[in-house]
Amino acid sequence: MSTDRSLQTLTAEDFRPYQDSRFRLAGGPSGICVDAVLAEVTEHGASTSGAFRIPFSVMFHGPLQPVAPQGIYRVEHEKLGTLELFIVPVGPDEPTEPGQAPTAMRYEAVFG
Repeated sequence: MSTDRSLQTLTAEDFRPYQDSRFRLAGGPSGICVDAVLAEVTEHGASTSGAFRIPFSVMFHGPLQPVAPQGIYRVEHEKLGTLELFIVPVGPDEPTEPGQAPTAMRYEAVFG
């Protein structure tokens, strides 16, 4: 399934219903395939005059290894469809308790 939505028309609201659900990130520069969970959808300030949307980002949590390098990935979700997104690894998640080890690698896509 592919989405009929353009990346330019997607908003944070398109992603919010799928928070905590599984996505597949496939391709990228190394051809890697990573299963990830949509962990966060964050809006970044107000839209500028004449802008279509408020800038936002989505954060996925995947396995600690292997780490997928930054690049363009086919991001697949059973209901949202398939999107081609530029994904950046931003490092392991923050442990909730002191002394705990990270449990996931974080990946971010930003929409301006």
